[in-house]
Amino acid sequence: MDLFEETPNWEAKLEPILKKYKGKKHPLDYKNTYQLLVMVVLSAQDSDANINSIAPALFEKFPTLESLAYADPEVFKSYISKVKNYPTKLQWLLEIAKTIQKDQNIPLTMKELTALKGIGRKSANVILRETNKAAEGIIADLHVIRVAPKIGLIKEAKDGIKAEKDLMLVLPKSIWSEIGMAISFLGRETCRPKPKCEECLITAVCNYYSTQA
Repeated sequence: MDLFEETPNWEAKLEPILKKYKGKKHPLDYKNTYQLLVMVVLSAQDSDANINSIAPALFEKFPTLESLAYADPEVFKSYISKVKNYPTKLQWLLEIAKTIQKDQNIPLTMKELTALKGIGRKSANVILRETNKAAEGIIADLHVIRVAPKIGLIKEAKDGIKAEKDLMLVLPKSIWSEIGMAISFLGRETCRPKPKCEECLITAVCNYYSTQA
């Protein structure tokens, strides 16, 4: 083997899913950046479907960040009580609302977003991607943590922080914005815990597929 063999051209290898999912909206059914921010915080350790189900009533009552900043905590609680770990998320969101005050003040950089309570790198990466801002990392949700090692991109990771760090080392920055959601959608639709390999667009480069009899 050539000791100077080049790093795999993952951008080319992953092109089929990059093309398929490019620009596809995140499964959270938000209508603006304010709603996206709130729903991303609420969705931690919960399902997008559950957050989507409570969103219409929540945003009818609290249509802007300013309205949330002055919300009665007990009233706000009644709208998010079906969300996992809602007492903590309630405090996070009220603090965010009081800090930012207005929708137009929502920060859109990694540093400023992760300075807010309840927003880690994964959430910030989602917000940056969905608002078409320059990527400062790679979305590493539960689907990415599970699927990226199966493809052979990284070794198994226990959490999103490790997975994202490892992905950033092997993937060119030019695809950071889209590749996280592309792998996430692949995991949601095709590379399930029981994978539908016959439907997958990247079996030719997939480590898991190559090891199957």
